[in-house]
Amino acid sequence: MTETPIDARALDEVVTFTSELIRIDTTNRGGGDCRERPAAEYVAERLVNAGLDPVLLERTSGRTNVVARYEGWDPGADALLVHGHLDVVPAEPADWTVHPFSGEIRDGVVWGRGAVDMKNMDAMVLAVVRAWARHGIRPRRDIVIAYTADEEASAEDGSGFLAAEHAELFDGCTEGISESGAYTFHAGPDMALYPVAAGERGTAWMRLTADGRAGHGSKVNRENAVTRLAAAVARIGEHHWPVRLTPTVKAALLELAALHGIDVTRADLETVGFDVDELLAKLGPAAKLVEATVRNSSNPTMLNAGYKLNVIPGNATAYVDGRILPGTDEEFHATMDALTGPDVHWDFYHNEIALQAPVDSPTFAKLRAAIEAFDPDAHVVPFCMSGGTDAKQFARLGITGYGFSPLKLPPGFDYQALFHGVDERVPVDALHFGVRVLDHYLQTA
Repeated sequence: MTETPIDARALDEVVTFTSELIRIDTTNRGGGDCRERPAAEYVAERLVNAGLDPVLLERTSGRTNVVARYEGWDPGADALLVHGHLDVVPAEPADWTVHPFSGEIRDGVVWGRGAVDMKNMDAMVLAVVRAWARHGIRPRRDIVIAYTADEEASAEDGSGFLAAEHAELFDGCTEGISESGAYTFHAGPDMALYPVAAGERGTAWMRLTADGRAGHGSKVNRENAVTRLAAAVARIGEHHWPVRLTPTVKAALLELAALHGIDVTRADLETVGFDVDELLAKLGPAAKLVEATVRNSSNPTMLNAGYKLNVIPGNATAYVDGRILPGTDEEFHATMDALTGPDVHWDFYHNEIALQAPVDSPTFAKLRAAIEAFDPDAHVVPFCMSGGTDAKQFARLGITGYGFSPLKLPPGFDYQALFHGVDERVPVDALHFGVRVLDHYLQTA
């Protein structure tokens, strides 16, 4: 590996870029209400300054994506995709300690919406490739860099559009890295875990519709659409999904159990009747990494019915956020049919595939090694994301995705709670660590 080019300028730039990207309000409220173009132009300008030739692509005006390729020295090597989204979820300024779009740097911490999801990683990538350009560094593999729109909604204007309409830009890419992994998770006084994502549950956002007989609110009505819908929503919300352990989750449980001194084997996990909940109870804080992914889930989130208190409406609608583990689609569909019953119809408002990536691969070993090179006390463990990322869309191009956005965080810093949360922020030291780790991995990948 070439001597690292991560110098003082790169460390300064990652902080500046994170702060300045936060100041560009790219709030995605769904339904097309977002404009990523200013942020896309910001990153594109800095890629041009690094000698790259980025292209800006839009499916919808203002919903801009940026793609660039940093050429490696081995033309026979597969390319690697590094992708990050430019949009963020809404933030209510009155709820925050600082304004969510201030990008304020206070006491060694960068504050604002996107500080962890995921303008920090966007900034890290910029800082690394600009440092490479200054020092004449070329990685072994081509690195395809993609900054996407619309990840926080449907991805139709972002990675979905890129994968469907501009697949040629990703020629040669076999693997990709992006958000939601490789951050410090403190599971105890002397247990610094770094979960690297090697899977994602599928997205099953559902719309439930109940039809009934409209009428006066004072009359008996056995065909009340609201009653029918409420009963179905209650059944769904109270349903206890059975345990379904995927290969990624099994690997996570085995490594976490070993770190906690718990004697569990793969055969145990595959034994009918094995009590996974009992095992999770023994893992302490580390259980948070896997407890949401040992089952499918279905959480009612929205209800809509009626227009006047004394009028029984003829129909009612609800929405449910469902998440599906790899290989369980048929079971999920059958269960939803049973839970909704004969009087409620359900369909997908948005449906996306589940993902799995091998944890015994050379790629995962290199991801592990990159973290351990800068934190020798690290315990790198695989995990499956409870939600999803743009990796779902890029998987349609045959690209295997891993969640790898490295940050070394201090004890008490609840990274997971800051995703879409109030007072989102990232320590400057964590950004510096991330740039070094990312540089190391991309040069050895």
